[in-house]
Amino acid sequence: MSEVKRRAQYSLEFKQEAVRLVLAGKSMAAVARTLGIVDQTLFNWVKAHRQGRLVGADRKPVSAEQMELTRLRAKNTRLKMERDILKKATAYFARELL
Repeated sequence: MSEVKRRAQYSLEFKQEAVRLVLAGKSMAAVARTLGIVDQTLFNWVKAHRQGRLVGADRKPVSAEQMELTRLRAKNTRLKMERDILKKATAYFARELL
């Protein structure tokens, strides 16, 4: 039975960060190697960025507000997890003192 290979899909944020690294002066080959992608793929992303056509895996351009909302939601989730860990640690050490 043959396995069907699926094309990798990358988020718009991932692509934008890769393009930013290239535009900041890092070599395209080094950035591609670091991110584990093919040089030609990164070249295509840079070209699309310069033409204003860079889109994510869902093929819809993401607005700055949507990116900020996603970032804030992720931060909120992380902070809640940290809070819960601290609550458990506090309860553990408080029980130890009694």
